[in-house]
Amino acid sequence: MTPPDAPGSRWSDLDRPPLNAAALRRALVRPGGLWTSLDVVQRTGSTNTDLVASGGTEGAVLVAEEQSAGRGRLDRTWTAPARSGLFFSVLLTPGPAVPVARWGWLPLLAGVATATALSRAAGVDTALKWPNDLLVTVDGTERKTGGILAERAGDSVVVGIGLNVTLRADELPVPGAGSLALAGAQVLDRDPLLRAVLRSVEDWYGQWRAVDGDPAACGLQDTYAAGCATLGRTVRAELPGGRALVGEAVAVDGDGRLVLATAEGVQEPVGAGDIVHLRPAE
Repeated sequence: MTPPDAPGSRWSDLDRPPLNAAALRRALVRPGGLWTSLDVVQRTGSTNTDLVASGGTEGAVLVAEEQSAGRGRLDRTWTAPARSGLFFSVLLTPGPAVPVARWGWLPLLAGVATATALSRAAGVDTALKWPNDLLVTVDGTERKTGGILAERAGDSVVVGIGLNVTLRADELPVPGAGSLALAGAQVLDRDPLLRAVLRSVEDWYGQWRAVDGDPAACGLQDTYAAGCATLGRTVRAELPGGRALVGEAVAVDGDGRLVLATAEGVQEPVGAGDIVHLRPAE
């Protein structure tokens, strides 16, 4: 057996220790709580894909130390070195209390919960880019450090969260990416960060579900808007079908759509699309 600190050992990077699955279960899985199981795998293609296929019950959590085929929105890939981030998915069953029409708020809820947790646990400001990117500031520039992908799984929704924690500049997958380390986070230990995010998701999900998914009644809509870096900016929405729309992002409506005010004086809601933050006119 290879000693843990031997060259070539998968644990030779002491800055990136493995997660302690047993300790995480003791801390998070409890009677009456949301989380009913928590598993950590060393490597998988996609935690979302695995959890969708598992047929599990509400509250299942699947964490991967490394993903070989992680996915973001629009079928984009998500790759990172082993143990350099948090890559996990949770299975939620909001019905029958929450109407299906409100399930679209789940990725936004996950974004609010994650940003809130990181602010408290890591001491780093995290902004939200509509609909589901997590932004940090690195050297005065907004960088994407995380993303959220929600997928329907029968009567449930699987919500996947990917978060770059200790990635160094030479490890970033694309120039516009960032990490908590590069943003100067005070805490980079993935164990307490994962606990904080999952507890925050549990808290927000419980509040949202208690009011039948009404985003205004539970404060989700206002909290999302307050932390959304997209609002107040001129943006270009690249819509399905090749259409593009440019306008000022003025609101997130009750359905979770981004409302753009165009130069023609029209306010148009955008429910799906890729949003590009444009530079202010000089």
